Amino acid sequence: MFKADDYRLKIKDLEETLGEAKYALDIDNRYAQLQNLRKEQEDPEVWQDLERSAKIGREISSIENKIASYEKGRKALDDANEIIDLIEETQEEDLVPELDKMISVANADIEEMRVRALLRGKYDNSNALLSIHAGAGGTEACDWVSMLYRMYCRYAEMQGYKTSEIDRLPGDTAGLKSVDFKIEGENAYGYLKAEIGVHRLVRISPFDANKRRQTSFASVEVMPEVDDDNEIEIKDEDIRIDVYRSSGAGGQKVNKTETAIRITHFPTGIVVTCQNERSQLQNKEMAFKYLRSRLLEKQIEQRLADEAALKGETKKIEWGSQIRSYVFCPYTLVKDHRTGFEMGDVQAVMDGNIQGFIIDYLKKT
Repeated sequence: MFKADDYRLKIKDLEETLGEAKYALDIDNRYAQLQNLRKEQEDPEVWQDLERSAKIGREISSIENKIASYEKGRKALDDANEIIDLIEETQEEDLVPELDKMISVANADIEEMRVRALLRGKYDNSNALLSIHAGAGGTEACDWVSMLYRMYCRYAEMQGYKTSEIDRLPGDTAGLKSVDFKIEGENAYGYLKAEIGVHRLVRISPFDANKRRQTSFASVEVMPEVDDDNEIEIKDEDIRIDVYRSSGAGGQKVNKTETAIRITHFPTGIVVTCQNERSQLQNKEMAFKYLRSRLLEKQIEQRLADEAALKGETKKIEWGSQIRSYVFCPYTLVKDHRTGFEMGDVQAVMDGNIQGFIIDYLKKT
Protein backbone atom coordinates (compact mmCIF):
# COMPACT_ATOMS: atom_id res chain seq x y z
CA MET A 1 0.00 0.00 0.00
CA PHE A 2 1.29 3.44 -0.96
CA LYS A 3 2.15 5.61 2.08
CA ALA A 4 2.36 9.20 0.91
CA ASP A 5 3.45 10.54 4.30
CA ASP A 6 6.58 8.37 4.31
CA TYR A 7 7.60 9.74 0.91
CA ARG A 8 6.88 13.30 1.99
CA LEU A 9 9.13 12.83 5.02
CA LYS A 10 11.95 11.65 2.72
CA ILE A 11 11.47 14.68 0.50
CA LYS A 12 11.39 16.98 3.53
CA ASP A 13 14.77 15.63 4.66
CA LEU A 14 16.16 16.19 1.17
CA GLU A 15 14.76 19.72 1.12
CA GLU A 16 16.56 20.49 4.39
CA THR A 17 19.84 19.18 2.97
CA LEU A 18 19.29 21.16 -0.21
CA GLY A 19 18.59 24.30 1.83
CA GLU A 20 21.84 23.85 3.78
CA ALA A 21 23.79 23.43 0.54
CA LYS A 22 22.06 26.46 -0.94
CA TYR A 23 23.12 28.58 2.03
CA ALA A 24 26.69 27.24 2.00
CA LEU A 25 27.07 27.91 -1.73
CA ASP A 26 25.42 31.35 -1.38
CA ILE A 27 23.08 30.62 -4.28
CA ASP A 28 20.89 33.69 -3.62
CA ASN A 29 23.78 36.05 -4.37
CA ARG A 30 25.22 33.98 -7.21
CA TYR A 31 22.64 35.20 -9.74
CA ALA A 32 23.70 38.85 -9.32
CA GLN A 33 27.36 37.85 -9.32
CA LEU A 34 26.86 35.91 -12.56
CA GLN A 35 25.15 38.88 -14.20
CA ASN A 36 28.00 41.23 -13.22
CA LEU A 37 30.62 38.83 -14.57
CA ARG A 38 28.80 38.50 -17.88
CA LYS A 39 28.69 42.29 -18.21
CA GLU A 40 32.41 42.46 -17.43
CA GLN A 41 33.09 39.75 -19.99
CA GLU A 42 31.42 41.90 -22.67
CA ASP A 43 33.87 44.76 -22.04
CA PRO A 44 36.20 45.16 -25.08
CA GLU A 45 39.16 45.75 -22.74
CA VAL A 46 38.65 42.29 -21.27
CA TRP A 47 38.78 40.71 -24.72
CA GLN A 48 42.28 42.10 -25.23
CA ASP A 49 43.53 40.61 -21.95
CA LEU A 50 43.49 36.86 -22.58
CA GLU A 51 44.49 35.91 -19.03
CA ARG A 52 41.80 38.06 -17.45
CA SER A 53 39.21 36.87 -19.97
CA ALA A 54 40.04 33.23 -19.24
CA LYS A 55 39.80 33.82 -15.50
CA ILE A 56 36.36 35.45 -15.84
CA GLY A 57 35.26 32.59 -18.07
CA ARG A 58 36.26 30.05 -15.41
CA GLU A 59 34.40 31.99 -12.71
CA ILE A 60 31.26 32.17 -14.87
CA SER A 61 31.43 28.44 -15.58
CA SER A 62 31.87 27.66 -11.86
CA ILE A 63 28.89 29.80 -10.82
CA GLU A 64 26.71 28.41 -13.61
CA ASN A 65 27.49 24.86 -12.46
CA LYS A 66 26.55 25.68 -8.86
CA ILE A 67 23.27 27.32 -9.89
CA ALA A 68 22.42 24.50 -12.31
CA SER A 69 23.04 21.88 -9.59
CA TYR A 70 20.73 23.68 -7.17
CA GLU A 71 17.98 24.21 -9.75
CA LYS A 72 18.22 20.57 -10.83
CA GLY A 73 17.81 19.38 -7.23
CA ARG A 74 14.95 21.81 -6.59
CA LYS A 75 13.10 20.70 -9.74
CA ALA A 76 13.57 17.01 -8.91
CA LEU A 77 11.96 17.48 -5.48
CA ASP A 78 9.09 19.52 -6.94
CA ASP A 79 8.46 16.81 -9.55
CA ALA A 80 8.51 14.13 -6.82
CA ASN A 81 5.88 16.04 -4.82
CA GLU A 82 3.69 16.29 -7.91
CA ILE A 83 3.91 12.54 -8.52
CA ILE A 84 2.94 11.86 -4.88
CA ASP A 85 -0.13 14.05 -5.30
CA LEU A 86 -0.94 12.30 -8.59
CA ILE A 87 -0.70 8.82 -7.02
CA GLU A 88 -2.96 9.91 -4.16
CA GLU A 89 -5.56 11.26 -6.57
CA THR A 90 -5.54 8.46 -9.15
CA GLN A 91 -4.49 5.52 -6.93
CA GLU A 92 -2.11 4.45 -9.73
CA GLU A 93 0.55 2.66 -7.72
CA ASP A 94 2.32 1.70 -10.94
CA LEU A 95 3.98 5.12 -10.63
CA VAL A 96 5.67 4.20 -7.32
CA PRO A 97 8.81 2.64 -8.93
CA GLU A 98 9.23 5.82 -11.00
CA LEU A 99 8.86 7.89 -7.83
CA ASP A 100 11.47 5.76 -6.01
CA LYS A 101 13.90 6.19 -8.89
CA MET A 102 13.29 9.95 -8.98
CA ILE A 103 13.94 10.32 -5.24
CA SER A 104 17.08 8.17 -5.51
CA VAL A 105 18.49 10.34 -8.32
CA ALA A 106 17.56 13.54 -6.45
CA ASN A 107 19.28 12.21 -3.32
CA ALA A 108 22.51 11.53 -5.28
CA ASP A 109 22.44 14.99 -6.93
CA ILE A 110 21.79 16.79 -3.64
CA GLU A 111 24.52 14.80 -1.88
CA GLU A 112 26.98 15.79 -4.61
CA MET A 113 25.95 19.42 -4.15
CA ARG A 114 26.42 19.11 -0.39
CA VAL A 115 29.93 17.74 -0.87
CA ARG A 116 30.70 20.64 -3.21
CA ALA A 117 29.53 23.00 -0.46
CA LEU A 118 32.25 21.55 1.80
CA LEU A 119 34.94 22.76 -0.58
CA ARG A 120 35.17 26.33 0.70
CA GLY A 121 38.93 26.60 1.25
CA LYS A 122 40.90 29.39 -0.35
CA TYR A 123 42.45 27.13 -3.00
CA ASP A 124 39.82 24.37 -3.23
CA ASN A 125 38.56 25.68 -6.57
CA SER A 126 42.07 25.67 -8.09
CA ASN A 127 43.61 23.20 -10.49
CA ALA A 128 45.70 20.50 -8.82
CA LEU A 129 49.39 19.71 -9.33
CA LEU A 130 50.26 16.16 -8.32
CA SER A 131 53.61 14.46 -7.74
CA ILE A 132 53.93 10.71 -7.22
CA HIS A 133 57.24 9.25 -5.99
CA ALA A 134 58.30 5.64 -5.57
CA GLY A 135 59.35 4.55 -2.08
CA ALA A 136 60.37 1.26 -0.54
CA GLY A 137 59.86 -1.65 -2.91
CA GLY A 138 62.27 -1.19 -5.83
CA THR A 139 60.82 -2.17 -9.21
CA GLU A 140 57.52 -2.99 -7.51
CA ALA A 141 57.29 0.58 -6.19
CA CYS A 142 58.00 2.02 -9.64
CA ASP A 143 55.23 -0.10 -11.11
CA TRP A 144 52.97 1.06 -8.27
CA VAL A 145 53.67 4.70 -9.20
CA SER A 146 52.56 4.04 -12.78
CA MET A 147 49.40 2.32 -11.48
CA LEU A 148 48.54 5.29 -9.26
CA TYR A 149 49.21 7.67 -12.13
CA ARG A 150 46.77 5.72 -14.29
CA MET A 151 44.23 5.70 -11.46
CA TYR A 152 44.26 9.49 -11.08
CA CYS A 153 44.13 10.00 -14.85
CA ARG A 154 41.08 7.73 -15.06
CA TYR A 155 39.46 9.56 -12.16
CA ALA A 156 40.08 12.91 -13.86
CA GLU A 157 38.60 11.55 -17.09
CA MET A 158 35.46 10.37 -15.26
CA GLN A 159 35.07 13.78 -13.62
CA GLY A 160 35.48 15.59 -16.92
CA TYR A 161 38.83 17.07 -15.87
CA LYS A 162 41.80 17.64 -18.17
CA THR A 163 45.11 15.94 -17.38
CA SER A 164 48.53 17.07 -18.64
CA GLU A 165 51.89 15.55 -17.79
CA ILE A 166 54.67 17.88 -16.64
CA ASP A 167 57.62 15.57 -16.08
CA ARG A 168 58.41 11.89 -15.55
CA LEU A 169 61.38 9.80 -14.48
CA PRO A 170 61.17 6.20 -15.81
CA GLY A 171 62.06 3.26 -13.60
CA ASP A 172 65.15 1.17 -14.26
CA THR A 173 63.15 -1.94 -15.19
CA ALA A 174 59.48 -0.97 -15.28
CA GLY A 175 57.10 1.74 -14.20
CA LEU A 176 58.04 5.23 -13.05
CA LYS A 177 60.32 6.48 -10.30
CA SER A 178 58.35 9.72 -10.22
CA VAL A 179 55.79 11.64 -12.25
CA ASP A 180 54.48 15.20 -12.06
CA PHE A 181 51.21 16.13 -13.70
CA LYS A 182 48.38 18.65 -13.61
CA ILE A 183 44.65 18.06 -13.32
CA GLU A 184 42.51 20.97 -14.49
CA GLY A 185 38.88 21.38 -13.52
CA GLU A 186 36.46 22.89 -11.03
CA ASN A 187 37.39 21.99 -7.43
CA ALA A 188 40.17 19.68 -8.64
CA TYR A 189 42.45 20.58 -5.71
CA GLY A 190 39.55 20.51 -3.24
CA TYR A 191 38.73 16.92 -4.13
CA LEU A 192 42.27 15.62 -4.56
CA LYS A 193 43.91 17.17 -1.47
CA ALA A 194 42.60 14.17 0.48
CA GLU A 195 45.05 12.00 -1.49
CA ILE A 196 48.16 13.52 0.12
CA GLY A 197 50.23 10.86 1.84
CA VAL A 198 51.80 7.43 1.42
CA HIS A 199 49.89 4.72 -0.47
CA ARG A 200 50.62 1.02 0.15
CA LEU A 201 50.08 -1.84 -2.30
CA VAL A 202 50.07 -5.55 -1.40
CA ARG A 203 49.92 -8.08 -4.26
CA ILE A 204 51.51 -11.13 -5.83
CA SER A 205 54.46 -9.64 -7.67
CA PRO A 206 54.45 -10.03 -11.47
CA PHE A 207 58.23 -9.46 -11.32
CA ASP A 208 58.89 -12.39 -8.96
CA ALA A 209 59.29 -15.82 -10.58
CA ASN A 210 58.35 -17.45 -7.25
CA LYS A 211 55.04 -15.51 -7.14
CA ARG A 212 55.61 -14.21 -3.64
CA ARG A 213 53.52 -11.49 -2.05
CA GLN A 214 55.19 -8.06 -2.16
CA THR A 215 54.48 -4.75 -0.47
CA SER A 216 55.20 -1.47 -2.25
CA PHE A 217 54.93 2.20 -1.27
CA ALA A 218 54.49 5.47 -3.14
CA SER A 219 53.95 9.01 -1.88
CA VAL A 220 51.43 11.42 -3.39
CA GLU A 221 51.81 15.19 -3.10
CA VAL A 222 48.98 17.51 -4.14
CA MET A 223 49.38 21.28 -4.55
CA PRO A 224 47.05 24.01 -5.82
CA GLU A 225 48.05 25.76 -9.05
CA VAL A 226 48.79 29.43 -8.40
CA ASP A 227 47.71 31.82 -11.13
CA ASP A 228 48.42 35.10 -9.34
CA ASP A 229 52.07 36.09 -9.88
CA ASN A 230 51.85 38.75 -7.16
CA GLU A 231 50.99 36.23 -4.46
CA ILE A 232 54.35 34.44 -4.67
CA GLU A 233 57.42 36.56 -5.39
CA ILE A 234 60.31 34.84 -7.15
CA LYS A 235 63.47 36.95 -7.35
CA ASP A 236 65.83 36.51 -10.27
CA GLU A 237 68.84 36.20 -7.96
CA ASP A 238 67.18 33.33 -6.06
CA ILE A 239 66.87 30.98 -9.03
CA ARG A 240 68.95 29.27 -11.66
CA ILE A 241 67.42 28.21 -14.97
CA ASP A 242 69.02 25.32 -16.86
CA VAL A 243 68.02 24.19 -20.33
CA TYR A 244 68.68 20.72 -21.72
CA ARG A 245 67.42 18.29 -24.32
CA SER A 246 64.16 16.49 -23.59
CA SER A 247 64.17 12.73 -23.12
CA GLY A 248 61.49 10.28 -24.15
CA ALA A 249 59.87 9.32 -27.45
CA GLY A 250 60.42 12.78 -28.87
CA GLY A 251 59.40 13.93 -32.31
CA GLN A 252 60.41 16.61 -34.74
CA LYS A 253 62.98 18.86 -33.04
CA VAL A 254 61.93 17.81 -29.50
CA ASN A 255 65.07 15.78 -28.83
CA LYS A 256 67.29 17.85 -31.16
CA THR A 257 67.01 21.23 -29.41
CA GLU A 258 67.25 22.26 -25.78
CA THR A 259 63.57 22.64 -24.93
CA ALA A 260 63.47 21.13 -21.41
CA ILE A 261 63.67 23.48 -18.42
CA ARG A 262 65.02 22.96 -14.91
CA ILE A 263 64.58 25.71 -12.29
CA THR A 264 66.49 25.60 -8.99
CA HIS A 265 65.26 27.81 -6.14
CA PHE A 266 68.26 28.43 -3.87
CA PRO A 267 66.55 29.62 -0.62
CA THR A 268 64.35 26.52 -0.38
CA GLY A 269 66.33 23.99 -2.41
CA ILE A 270 63.27 23.24 -4.55
CA VAL A 271 64.03 21.94 -8.05
CA VAL A 272 61.31 21.73 -10.69
CA THR A 273 61.56 20.44 -14.25
CA CYS A 274 59.31 20.48 -17.27
CA GLN A 275 60.03 18.80 -20.59
CA ASN A 276 56.65 17.73 -21.89
CA GLU A 277 55.77 20.81 -23.95
CA ARG A 278 57.07 21.27 -27.48
CA SER A 279 58.81 24.61 -26.96
CA GLN A 280 61.23 26.01 -24.42
CA LEU A 281 58.90 28.95 -23.73
CA GLN A 282 55.97 26.68 -22.85
CA ASN A 283 58.14 24.48 -20.65
CA LYS A 284 59.49 27.56 -18.87
CA GLU A 285 56.00 28.93 -18.22
CA MET A 286 54.80 25.58 -16.83
CA ALA A 287 57.91 25.20 -14.69
CA PHE A 288 57.39 28.62 -13.11
CA LYS A 289 53.76 27.75 -12.36
CA TYR A 290 54.90 24.55 -10.70
CA LEU A 291 57.57 26.41 -8.72
CA ARG A 292 55.04 28.99 -7.49
CA SER A 293 52.76 26.20 -6.34
CA ARG A 294 55.61 24.51 -4.47
CA LEU A 295 56.53 27.80 -2.82
CA LEU A 296 52.90 28.45 -1.91
CA GLU A 297 52.72 25.02 -0.34
CA LYS A 298 55.81 25.78 1.73
CA GLN A 299 54.43 29.19 2.70
CA ILE A 300 51.17 27.72 3.95
CA GLU A 301 53.00 24.99 5.84
CA GLN A 302 54.98 27.60 7.73
CA ARG A 303 51.93 29.75 8.46
CA LEU A 304 49.77 26.81 9.54
CA ALA A 305 52.43 24.51 10.96
CA ASP A 306 50.23 23.18 13.77
CA GLU A 307 47.40 22.15 11.48
CA ALA A 308 49.57 21.18 8.48
CA ALA A 309 46.61 22.23 6.33
CA LEU A 310 47.99 21.30 2.93
CA LYS A 311 50.98 19.09 3.31
CA GLY A 312 50.08 17.08 6.37
CA GLU A 313 52.65 15.22 8.42
CA THR A 314 55.82 14.38 6.49
CA LYS A 315 56.51 10.67 6.67
CA LYS A 316 58.92 8.20 5.14
CA ILE A 317 57.61 6.34 2.12
CA GLU A 318 57.59 2.97 3.85
CA TRP A 319 55.70 0.66 6.23
CA GLY A 320 53.63 2.36 8.94
CA SER A 321 53.30 5.67 7.09
CA GLN A 322 50.52 4.79 4.65
CA ILE A 323 47.19 6.64 4.62
CA ARG A 324 45.60 3.89 2.51
CA SER A 325 46.31 0.26 1.72
CA TYR A 326 45.36 -1.45 -1.54
CA VAL A 327 45.44 -5.17 -0.72
CA PHE A 328 45.16 -7.49 -3.74
CA CYS A 329 46.34 -10.54 -1.83
CA PRO A 330 45.07 -12.27 0.22
CA TYR A 331 42.04 -9.97 0.39
CA THR A 332 40.29 -7.84 -2.21
CA LEU A 333 40.11 -4.83 0.09
CA VAL A 334 41.09 -1.19 0.12
CA LYS A 335 41.23 0.67 3.41
CA ASP A 336 41.79 4.33 4.27
CA HIS A 337 43.65 4.40 7.58
CA ARG A 338 42.54 7.96 8.43
CA THR A 339 38.81 7.36 8.03
CA GLY A 340 38.52 3.58 8.40
CA PHE A 341 36.68 3.55 5.09
CA GLU A 342 36.79 0.23 3.27
CA MET A 343 35.95 -0.66 -0.30
CA GLY A 344 35.87 -4.14 -1.74
CA ASP A 345 36.08 -3.47 -5.47
CA VAL A 346 39.80 -2.88 -5.91
CA GLN A 347 39.63 -2.92 -9.71
CA ALA A 348 37.04 -0.15 -9.66
CA VAL A 349 39.41 1.93 -7.54
CA MET A 350 42.33 1.29 -9.86
CA ASP A 351 40.14 2.35 -12.78
CA GLY A 352 39.70 5.75 -11.19
CA ASN A 353 36.74 5.27 -8.83
CA ILE A 354 38.32 7.07 -5.86
CA GLN A 355 35.35 9.38 -5.38
CA GLY A 356 34.18 7.30 -2.40
CA PHE A 357 37.43 7.87 -0.53
CA ILE A 358 37.43 11.58 -1.29
CA ILE A 359 33.81 12.15 -0.25
CA ASP A 360 34.26 10.10 2.92
CA TYR A 361 37.36 12.11 3.82
CA LEU A 362 35.54 15.41 3.25
CA LYS A 363 32.64 14.34 5.45
CA LYS A 364 34.93 13.48 8.37
CA THR A 365 37.22 16.56 8.23
